[in-house]
Amino acid sequence: MHIQIIAVGKLKEKYFTDGIAEYAKRLTPYAKLTITEIAEEKAPERMSEAEEQQVKQKEGDRILAALRPDTYVIAMAIGGQMWTSEELAGQLERLGTYGRSHVAFLIGGSIGMSDDVLKRADALLSFGRITYPHQLIRLVLVEQVYRAFKIMRGEPYHK
Repeated sequence: MHIQIIAVGKLKEKYFTDGIAEYAKRLTPYAKLTITEIAEEKAPERMSEAEEQQVKQKEGDRILAALRPDTYVIAMAIGGQMWTSEELAGQLERLGTYGRSHVAFLIGGSIGMSDDVLKRADALLSFGRITYPHQLIRLVLVEQVYRAFKIMRGEPYHK
């Protein structure tokens, strides 16, 4: 299975990159992982609603350009479904069983994702109703994908 994480913005903090690298290494026996960083649109601190929509649209166009047509898309969204680790494992297992071997998780920019991106998503996933920093959610997502593969294989999860 090929797992792609498409995220707006660049990771700068070493502790995040180190954590992601560790889980990516652990994931190697189970799946191919690709992380695609999309350029964050430059925007003023305070924006009008129209400016926010414009920023989301530009970032969204970049996200959509990074997707293959046959990709199953799971967008990270506060209003999405909250799956347990076991439910995520089940979802990935079903996708693999039914020939959807390319799965992309999307992490939008600081103001969210465009409507076009959300419409392209096959599922919306939330890790809770609180807002996480985008860098942290990327780390948590990679860990949860690794955990899902351990669950699917019936293997113990080592911390």
